[in-house]
Amino acid sequence: MEDLGVGFDLVVVLIAALLGGFLARRLKLPIFLGYLVGGILIGPSGFRLVEETGIINAVAQVGLILMLFTIGLEFSLPELKRTGKVAVWGGIAQVLLTAAAGFGLGKLLGWENAEAIFFGFIIAQTSTAVTFKALSERGELDSAHGRIVLGVSLVQDMSTVPLLVILPVLAGFEVNLAESLGLAVGKALLFIIIIIAVGVWVLPRVLKRAAEARSRELFLLFIVVMALLTAVAALVFGLSVAIGAFVAGVLIGQSIFARQALANIIPLRDIFGALFFVSLGMLANLADAFVNPGMLIAIILFVLLVKFVICAIIPWVFGYGSRTSILAGMGLIPMGEFSFILASTGLALAVVSDSLFSITLTLVAVTMVLSPFLMNLGARLHRWLSHNKLTQQITASRAEVEWLSGKTTMSGHAVICGHGRTAAPLTKVLKRRNLSYLVIELDPQKITQLRREGVPCIYGDASNPEILAVAHLEKARLLVCTFPSFFDVEATVRNALLINPKLDIVAKVDRDQDADELKVAGVNELVKPQFETSMEMTRHTLQRYGVPNTEIQLILSSLRQGTMS
Repeated sequence: MEDLGVGFDLVVVLIAALLGGFLARRLKLPIFLGYLVGGILIGPSGFRLVEETGIINAVAQVGLILMLFTIGLEFSLPELKRTGKVAVWGGIAQVLLTAAAGFGLGKLLGWENAEAIFFGFIIAQTSTAVTFKALSERGELDSAHGRIVLGVSLVQDMSTVPLLVILPVLAGFEVNLAESLGLAVGKALLFIIIIIAVGVWVLPRVLKRAAEARSRELFLLFIVVMALLTAVAALVFGLSVAIGAFVAGVLIGQSIFARQALANIIPLRDIFGALFFVSLGMLANLADAFVNPGMLIAIILFVLLVKFVICAIIPWVFGYGSRTSILAGMGLIPMGEFSFILASTGLALAVVSDSLFSITLTLVAVTMVLSPFLMNLGARLHRWLSHNKLTQQITASRAEVEWLSGKTTMSGHAVICGHGRTAAPLTKVLKRRNLSYLVIELDPQKITQLRREGVPCIYGDASNPEILAVAHLEKARLLVCTFPSFFDVEATVRNALLINPKLDIVAKVDRDQDADELKVAGVNELVKPQFETSMEMTRHTLQRYGVPNTEIQLILSSLRQGTMS
């Protein structure tokens, strides 16, 4: 096999990535976990199929560069602004507080200062990809906790860039730390100024020329060369290649060619990215991680508990309710790709031991596997706290009630739970028709906006019986649940019917199995967004074929009733 050389090693690595990726997909786990497992199996901890890792690691570095480059391409300042102060300042606070807690644990375990610092920032990171997937599957991307989780994780991603500048200096603990840190930051600023100047005066012209060639291959080649060249330039300034790649991505991301650049480079990034994660798996030595299983379990429990507490407290401090805070705390637990980037940087600097690198691998795998269950656990934890006599007052105390209409009682009104894209047109129509209604919303930013618009609203969790009672549900005509999450709708419906068993309820639902459960729970009318979309698309398609409207109505009715064969 040795005669086959590097070619054989690359084939083995790619096969390991392929098989590991398929396994991860089958288990519904993030695909790069499969790549890591593949790397472990072919590396020193496994069957030792690949002994010479020099070329593999060099190729993997290209994967790291392309990953950071695409993250820069996708960086969205408007999206960051949309999440508000809780994402920016809360994200910064979360990273620093979690890192401090991790540093403290590292010192308790007897680690060196440098290793403890790296450990703290490693566990502070959250996988944006995993949290996005978990929130998307639950239909909670546009919920208050969903926006907080995505906003904070985006800030964490951005924090990796300055960390890659600062951590190597801090880890060294030089005698003149201030001078060393100032020099590193100065180099980084000089590099960024030069790159921005190139990006403003040179890059647009060169990009235009590359696009005018009307060659997909040449445009892709230019983008890759740009990413690698900027990464090498960063090395010249004593910075990480990751910083150079990210800055290059941000610059191109602000141009009109950003979408095309991203579309072209993603397949290449995915291939080289797979090599990067397989190479990380090959570096891991699981024997080091499991030398002391008791310590490993203690570290896992510490990370789960500390990250949850810190990440839940931050939204609470910014004025969000207990339910949003708990769910955001659970959603921000899973560690991810940037934990590996920081760990591999520390390993390259010889300040992160093989043991800690393997522990990082285990932590990421465990927190990611637990990700789908953590969100469900958060909902159940809040439900238990809100019904427990000792904690009920704490969870309900954040439900500040504001009546903008000046009324203290209502009767025959509609109670609208959640004010997102679904409810906004509804409240507009009700207001124009002078029909009585009340909105219950858990997002403080939305409450502020509703108050400006003169919309009667309550700030609180609609699934909480105390909030429903304040909404005078016993006198209401109708309850409209627009929550994206089935669990929220079900809890709200059950508590509402305890107050008013005869209440008419309309709710949104995505899945058929959830619809059956909500019918049993007491919902009178269910609206299925995807089904309604298909109905409208069917209507417009038939109209284009000249089918009479009366016949179209009959067809749609039969589809709704399930009588069409």
